[in-house]
Amino acid sequence: MTDIITEQATAAASGAAATEQFRSKQRAERIDADTKRVDTLVTELLTAAHDILCRHKVTYAEYDALKSWLIQVGEDGEWPLFLDVWLEHVVEEVAGQSREGSIEGPYYVPGAPRLPAEATLPMREDEVGTPLLFQGQVTGVDGVPLSGATVEMWHADDDGYYSQFAPGLPEWNLRGTVIADEQGNFKIHTIQPAPYQIPTDGSCGRLITAAGWHAWRPAHLHLKVSAPGHQLITTQLYFEGGEYVTDDIASAVKPELVLDPTPVADDSGREVTYNFALDTA
Repeated sequence: MTDIITEQATAAASGAAATEQFRSKQRAERIDADTKRVDTLVTELLTAAHDILCRHKVTYAEYDALKSWLIQVGEDGEWPLFLDVWLEHVVEEVAGQSREGSIEGPYYVPGAPRLPAEATLPMREDEVGTPLLFQGQVTGVDGVPLSGATVEMWHADDDGYYSQFAPGLPEWNLRGTVIADEQGNFKIHTIQPAPYQIPTDGSCGRLITAAGWHAWRPAHLHLKVSAPGHQLITTQLYFEGGEYVTDDIASAVKPELVLDPTPVADDSGREVTYNFALDTA
């Protein structure tokens, strides 16, 4: 199965899926543009680009190569990937100055199956990977438990692939929406994901090769945690000692988001506790 997925999980297929997910999100979250703000942001962006062109004496050949590459990014459907890998972490830093969060990334899919407070994420019978128990409590910043809080989790499998973005995986594999109990507690049984390369056979991959970068993201869990009357937390949680934690291609790792799971009593897997405190809306 791994060989089939590796062969067919192309940048084009992944990019198309990510683009469609983003378009669906935008249709549901339209915002009105403020003319003055658009003018300010676009003018400053263009001014910064003009400065780069002048300082580095960019040639017409380089300019045409850039134009060709930008066109190809769109044709490959990789704008969500490009923006989420190289820009989203800065937007998140601005948006999340008062909370501990991280980027959403391009592989979120809403509507994952709803599960009870202690649950196992949907997975194949022969799912490969180290069993992981991720548990904790959702409270307000005042420490009061948030009954029925929602904990959405999704992550890659042991080969680094996401369901709905690679062929051969069940639709909701390793994706779920867990409803915390009356005390805000949750226990999620899953497997520890693997590091993965962002797709490298498309335009983003060509940029990475041209710049001499690596294409790897460290292993991580994605979460969205919410409760009525409180602000949503979107985050990624990483693993102590994992590969690429110190040089993530997406620059999304923060020290407070690094987990250190310990072996369970019978040595059948690992477990870790991580709590969430939500601000009021």
